[in-house]
Amino acid sequence: MSGGVRLATEAQETMSGNRWKLLRRIDRLSPQQVLVIGFAALIVVGGLLLSLPVASRRGDRLSFQDALFTSTSAVCVTGLVVVDTYDRFSLFGQLVIICLIQIGGLGIMTISTLVFLILGKRVTLRGRILIQEAMNQLTLEGMVRLIKKVIAVTVVVEGIGAILLTLRWSGEMGLPKAAYYGLFHAVSAFCNAGFDLFGGFRSLAMYRGDIVVNLTITGLIIIGGLGFAVVTELVENPVGTKRSLHTKLVISTTVLLIAAGTVIVLLLEGKNPNTLGPLGIGEKVIASYFQAVTARTAGFSTVPSGDLRPCTLFFLVTLMFIGASSGSTGGGIKTTTFTVLFLAVLSVIKGRDDVEVSERRIPKRIIDRAFAVAMISLTMVVAITMILSAIEEFGFLEVLFEATSAFGTVGLSTGITPYLALPGKILIMLTMFTGRLGPLTVATAIAQKQHIVQVRYPEEKVMVG
Repeated sequence: MSGGVRLATEAQETMSGNRWKLLRRIDRLSPQQVLVIGFAALIVVGGLLLSLPVASRRGDRLSFQDALFTSTSAVCVTGLVVVDTYDRFSLFGQLVIICLIQIGGLGIMTISTLVFLILGKRVTLRGRILIQEAMNQLTLEGMVRLIKKVIAVTVVVEGIGAILLTLRWSGEMGLPKAAYYGLFHAVSAFCNAGFDLFGGFRSLAMYRGDIVVNLTITGLIIIGGLGFAVVTELVENPVGTKRSLHTKLVISTTVLLIAAGTVIVLLLEGKNPNTLGPLGIGEKVIASYFQAVTARTAGFSTVPSGDLRPCTLFFLVTLMFIGASSGSTGGGIKTTTFTVLFLAVLSVIKGRDDVEVSERRIPKRIIDRAFAVAMISLTMVVAITMILSAIEEFGFLEVLFEATSAFGTVGLSTGITPYLALPGKILIMLTMFTGRLGPLTVATAIAQKQHIVQVRYPEEKVMVG
């Protein structure tokens, strides 16, 4: 064998060996670690694309830190922006953003599974486990079937929303632009992202009293925020018989939060001259309803958040912290987590050992998980708020609102996002990232592997309360 052939063979064997080592390392990663790495890689790729001159409307390069922030906000379907989407990005840049929103909203595993199905390849057991973690499902049963339903629901719902918005805007924009705007905002709303193309950080303020725009956008937000498992169950069982407890809790909690939010925002802002005060009663109700819906995870706004009263801002912080539902495109601790915690507290007050609802008992491991999610989330929001308050010159409530908005992947802001210093932007990016993947998922991915054998120590009581 000649020297050149031998060297080529050795190089090929080395490359093959390195590839095999890489595959083995990837195979050792937990599902949580795979999801974290996948989302992080997508964000970096998005940041690189958005920093290209072709992505800028002006033809220059957007700084990588601002491009990375925008990519993080899009992938994490948040909507917080440091530059205006319409004024700063070209058509290419806007298309990159909407693609990042769609992938981030559906999840990397959903898109990967779709590609596998198109290519006719089989989804492995490890792939199904990754889908289970990404979709926050309780069992492995029917994962591929669920993905097919998710894709179908997404196409139908976004398609209907795009058509309605196109018809509404065609008269004032012309059909081609209206179709593009309709599709962009339908995807952004269904994925609970909150990105818009109306420029000047105005969001949907000009359509504050428009019934079609308001009902279409909020409808998309609500459906996207219910969770794919709930939506598919509602499609298959629209009458309401034999629905799962999860679906019942999601629907009842969502309706309650929207109704209570509408009433409270209307009462708090009804006489505010900078927000709802000058409006008629009809517009006040519509604007209050829109604010109650969007504050839970979407980020669109018809009323400037910076003009809201402090009590309203704090109330919206509560809604943002709760967020959307499990397995949805939204963030927050999730509606079911909030409800389970409320029911657990209620059970303690009543002196009951079990947490019961609708003639069903909620398992202790679910309650423990809910407490873990809530505590990790609360700790993170408090820590980020304290750090931002120390390094930024903004008021405490503004910083708390920004931190909670980032964690809940909401996207509402009092207007301070573009003026954050680099450390502040990094903190907000990390908060959006954690909020999208879920604090428990990120914490599990960072933590060491669990021990297979667990030792149970003697029990001893501790005084609490």
